[in-house]
Amino acid sequence: MAQALVKFLNNQYISVDGKESRFVQGVMGIFGHGNVVGLGQALEQYQDEMPYTQGKNEQEIAHVCVAFAKQKKRHAIYACTASIGPGSLNMVTAAGTASVNRIPILLLPSDAYADRQPDPVLQQLERDSDYSVTVNDAFKAVSRYWDRIQRPEQLMNAALNALRVLTDPEKTGAVTLCLPQDVQGEAYDYPKAFFEKRVWYSDRKPASEDAVKRAADLIRKFRKPMIISGGGVRYSDAGIELEKFAEKYGIPIAETQAGKGEIAPNNTFYAGCAGICGTSCANILAKEADLIIAVGTKLNDFVTNSKAGYLNAGGFVSINVSRMDALKFDAVSIVSDAKMGVKALTDALDGYHSDYTNEIAEMKASWNKELTRLSEIEEENGLSQTRVLMELQKLLSPEDTIVSASGSLPSDLERVWKVRRPGSYHLEYGFSCMGYEVSGALGVKLAEPEREVYAFVGDGGFLMGHSDLLTSIQEGKKINVLLFNNSGHQCIHNLQRSQGMGTFGTEFRFREESTKGLTGGYVPVDYPAIAKAYGANAWRVKSLEELKDAFAKSRASKVSTLIEIDVLPGTMTGGYENFWRVGTAAVAEKESVREAYEKLNKVVVTLRKY
Repeated sequence: MAQALVKFLNNQYISVDGKESRFVQGVMGIFGHGNVVGLGQALEQYQDEMPYTQGKNEQEIAHVCVAFAKQKKRHAIYACTASIGPGSLNMVTAAGTASVNRIPILLLPSDAYADRQPDPVLQQLERDSDYSVTVNDAFKAVSRYWDRIQRPEQLMNAALNALRVLTDPEKTGAVTLCLPQDVQGEAYDYPKAFFEKRVWYSDRKPASEDAVKRAADLIRKFRKPMIISGGGVRYSDAGIELEKFAEKYGIPIAETQAGKGEIAPNNTFYAGCAGICGTSCANILAKEADLIIAVGTKLNDFVTNSKAGYLNAGGFVSINVSRMDALKFDAVSIVSDAKMGVKALTDALDGYHSDYTNEIAEMKASWNKELTRLSEIEEENGLSQTRVLMELQKLLSPEDTIVSASGSLPSDLERVWKVRRPGSYHLEYGFSCMGYEVSGALGVKLAEPEREVYAFVGDGGFLMGHSDLLTSIQEGKKINVLLFNNSGHQCIHNLQRSQGMGTFGTEFRFREESTKGLTGGYVPVDYPAIAKAYGANAWRVKSLEELKDAFAKSRASKVSTLIEIDVLPGTMTGGYENFWRVGTAAVAEKESVREAYEKLNKVVVTLRKY
């Protein structure tokens, strides 16, 4: 059965806009007794056909696979295998990352014996009320498709269903095929047709004429609409089409983290990113807009400012391949591929023009002044995180790709980073999964081996996952880690203080005997020593001059690198006309917490119409 699975995967292809390519590029995994003599034997037997990459941590290698597929615009994937029990269960977080972001990944967790004869085996969970349940059932909540192969012949049906979902732009995400230990090695006389080349056609979903007319009729009723461009624009290659739409009808465009980089930053109508991590330019225009045109975005709270970002919007138009997303905010929906939907709407709106005059240019000029201010920040006692990012913008080439996912770095990057090439800004922010960054950089490097790849990660995120730094050295795939050390989870530290709390459990400090709390000095960690122990080149910098010198050395290095950048806590960008609803305590001993709740609740009450 395992051999049949590998042979099947090796012959799967995808066709996008007439371009055909191999879909499954390889398998990453960690072997244990649940898969080494089953799927492991098959991978050894067919290693010349299906490349195998050895991982060090199951969650991290699965994140490598997620990043690879994301960078490939979902046109190619890696599969990921792990042993029974804890090994497989470690992949659940990455499965959530994939499904939330609608990125295809094929997970092949090992499972308990289907015949139940050796039960219970090592690492098997037994549930006395339902013996069919294993730990792999945990994948159901985070998988777009889930199946368990209990007989070898079931593979044929399950494999086809798996590829159906993986190659569907609307349905894609984590696909989990649970492989019982015994079934992996069982024989079945599979038909030859199962192993023949199969092409999956990712045809663009056209826009309904009636839906386009309804959307155009609504837009004509409003004079100051605004466009929100999401990840669907990237995966549909709709950026140029959307720019033409904005220019023809004089409508400002804001982006999301997933969509950032598809609209040229020098475009007259580009306002930056909107939302909690957005620019003042985009957020002010969004608040004043009378209609929102959402393209390829699921409109999560970080995009909508927890639904407080569109206070004057009298309606919504949404273009999305997902019907669920297209209907959010009670929008007039066009359920279609983003590129085809935008093109159809462009044709249908002929003769229309917004009433914007100088507002867009004025907002952009104001934001550019703020960027200049941020680029000139001088701190007496160390480096400002925001200033460092803007210096790095000068050092990186337009051909480089940056990767980030968690903490305060994504909010800073979304505001200040100017993307000079589509695809060079790789942010996982649907799940904002800590520990994604280093693995994500390796996944991007596998997808684009000719480019320099830089992981932007805080010390908190690095501590949660960095084993793929070693994997990158083992595989000869150079990645560069830019580690911003501010001694803790300072993004969440800022949040707790903004809601009236003090400092509690968010900084990396020693426990102090006098207070019984984590209130002592910062815990010193030699991050370059960790990287050097793996075989990477590494430096620690405390000034901009040292950063420039280390960056040049990193650039020249033939192996993976790490630069630890000491930045002062709390020196990330603040909010710009944003609002974030968080679960502030309604009852508390501290007056400052009660005040924060009252302030928050006043805004929440006004949003109940949504």
